[in-house]
Amino acid sequence: MKNTALTHIHEALGAKLVPFAGYNMPVQYEGVNIEHETVRNGVGVFDVSHMGEFFLKGENALALIQKISSNDASKLVPGKAQYSCMPNADGGIVDDLIIYMIAENEYMLVVNASNIEKDWNWISKHNDLKVEMEDRSEEWSLLAIQGPKAAEAMQSLTSVDLSAIKFYTFEITDFAGLPNVVVSATGYTGSGGFEVYVKNKDVEQLWKKVFEAGADWGIKPIGLAARDTLRLEMGYCLYGNDIDDTTSPLEAGLGWITKFTKDFVNAETLKAQKEAGVTKKLVAFELTERGIPRKDYDIVNANGEKIGRVTSGTMSPSLSKGIGLGYVPKELSKVDSEIFIQVRKKQIPAKVVKLPFYKG
Repeated sequence: MKNTALTHIHEALGAKLVPFAGYNMPVQYEGVNIEHETVRNGVGVFDVSHMGEFFLKGENALALIQKISSNDASKLVPGKAQYSCMPNADGGIVDDLIIYMIAENEYMLVVNASNIEKDWNWISKHNDLKVEMEDRSEEWSLLAIQGPKAAEAMQSLTSVDLSAIKFYTFEITDFAGLPNVVVSATGYTGSGGFEVYVKNKDVEQLWKKVFEAGADWGIKPIGLAARDTLRLEMGYCLYGNDIDDTTSPLEAGLGWITKFTKDFVNAETLKAQKEAGVTKKLVAFELTERGIPRKDYDIVNANGEKIGRVTSGTMSPSLSKGIGLGYVPKELSKVDSEIFIQVRKKQIPAKVVKLPFYKG
């Protein structure tokens, strides 16, 4: 197992560490519900340094990104980021990612930790355009400072106006006494905040200064378990659960990042699927009786026949009810459709709802 540059700090704080994507990662400190509430109402910090960072440079960098990703990266300008996915050759998804335009002909791609090698090989395979590629995943750390009080709590650490950094834009600026820090108004929680990228050698200083600056706002370290409940309340897809090599972006509700205004890997197959219509869809559901849906539980119809499976599920800390995502036949994907979740020997009724679960 690899450690992040902050693992020793998590250990000293009494975090429960678990193996995740090849790393020892803090899953919780005080407890999932407390940590969840901290981010929803205040400010909390996640160490997500296991994520991958690829840098692409050269006059054909955009052309390569356009080829391997489904969204239209030509819409980017320096200082803007974009959520996208990389379709595979079989109608599924290699990975979802965030594309940052750093400067003309220079981009950073942030990919999921468990897919770093797979993604690198996939992009390299399609790089017949002489684009300069660098995998700096091992050199970079990433802190996600999330919550409605994040901008206020962190303002003393930088000369830029944090409240002016709009969603999915970023600044490369001074932060916590460090130069050239990427401060991005992105995150996986739905409660606002920033993702801050620095070199491994600087992350301990960053962590210390962030906690000093946030002390008056009740800042706390947050583990991956709360990260999962926070993202699920927003209905954000998690690779390996809700999307993978076998799920199409259209089935997963990611049509909004699948732009047929350009050509990309396997665009024809996805275009044909869009025209024909998908047969199954990823839906959000709430249990209407007590119970907790979990990943891989069967979804059944009123006759008890299996019609799909839960891809993500939990007891929502904000709503105090069982919520989940799962694939069902298209005809049962409409809001208010009744489905049932097989929880051990019981079939618990649920209804399809509109995302996000948590309205803020």
